[in-house]
Amino acid sequence: MGAANLKYEIREIVVAAHDLEHLGLELTWENIGDPVQKGETPPKWIRDTISDLVHEAPSWAYCDTQGVAETREFLAEAVNQRDGVRVSPDEIMFFNGLGDAVAKVYGFLNREARILGPSPAYSTHSSAEAAHSGYDHVTYDLDPYDGWMPDVADIRKKIQYNDSIAGILLLTPDNPTGAVYPREIVETIASIAHENDVFLIADEIYANIVYNGADRLNMSEWIGDVPGIAMRGISKEFPWPGARCGWLEILNKGKDNNFAQYVDSLLAAKRLEVSSTTLPQMAIPRIMGDARYPGHLERRANQFSQRADEMSEVFAGCEHTIVNKPGGAFYYTVMFKDGLLDESQSLPIENPKIREAIERMTEGVEPDKRFVYYLMGATGIVVVPLTGFQCTHHGFRATLLETDDKKRAWIQESLRDAIDEYVASSR
Repeated sequence: MGAANLKYEIREIVVAAHDLEHLGLELTWENIGDPVQKGETPPKWIRDTISDLVHEAPSWAYCDTQGVAETREFLAEAVNQRDGVRVSPDEIMFFNGLGDAVAKVYGFLNREARILGPSPAYSTHSSAEAAHSGYDHVTYDLDPYDGWMPDVADIRKKIQYNDSIAGILLLTPDNPTGAVYPREIVETIASIAHENDVFLIADEIYANIVYNGADRLNMSEWIGDVPGIAMRGISKEFPWPGARCGWLEILNKGKDNNFAQYVDSLLAAKRLEVSSTTLPQMAIPRIMGDARYPGHLERRANQFSQRADEMSEVFAGCEHTIVNKPGGAFYYTVMFKDGLLDESQSLPIENPKIREAIERMTEGVEPDKRFVYYLMGATGIVVVPLTGFQCTHHGFRATLLETDDKKRAWIQESLRDAIDEYVASSR
């Protein structure tokens, strides 16, 4: 009954983009967070490690239902070395990418149980939660005037007045905003969860991509005694998005009987599938346990920090938008100030067939989606409208992933110029 809510603007815009590509438009993909697609090559020592594993027979076999035992032991020990909640290897559970984990986490809730998530929302979470319940995703606000920090008062109010809320979701570092929540905020959210007897979900896929002075925090370090699920993976971190290898850290399972039964249902579902991806799991201890890995993480954090500085300089002084410098992940969000967009605005498009196609595509769409489509037609740059992230603010999300310095500068300068020209075109 919730199938109509399975919408994913990040990929749906690709359909429109390919239609324009067939009309001769050269595209620049800024819609998806795939570092490899944008030109990043994992270090040779990581590729060599994986290459060596291919020659080991166990990498071709099924593994345990929850994942490779050695890898779960390695990851549990990594959690236990932090100052916080301890876990056992049995509380590490692998999936075929976090998309698979997200589907299971929401799909095995009681239909009446809702997860309160952020707005702007990441589409995988918001559509899965909405599809599970059959209603629009229930959200709390992230404040663009406060660095996209969670509105804690809004969280508290939504929980107090909605008895169906069973859990709170947060993404830190956040997608699409790049915000990283400080300890004070996440501990406050944990206290709200404790007071209202709900559990927590933290999507931590970007947990080790933190910069710009933000703290690198893991859920196990701040959750206290609240039951929770931390979502982790290697797709953004190695990076190896094609591995489809993600896992859950189950925290404080024994603190609540309902939560324990729920987690057991996730494991029962996994048993129906035999196992998840063996080769990437086997690679995790060898790569993350390598003495070169901390340097790998630091190099990438510095790289994205420098690119965030570049982006901030380009958008500095743009009177039409609010642009917060990200502190983690590799996205940034450009938000138009209220009242600036209308249906008369456009960008010049030389190719008449592309212009006609854009005019058709923009009939009756949200104002920011209209801008995104005209941007695509005029420049070939594909970004994602902010309203596609379960959000009422108008704007768009772009990435810091382009590895070609000149092309990255062109992308950012083209975005800035297009904003100025589009707003000025208002009749």
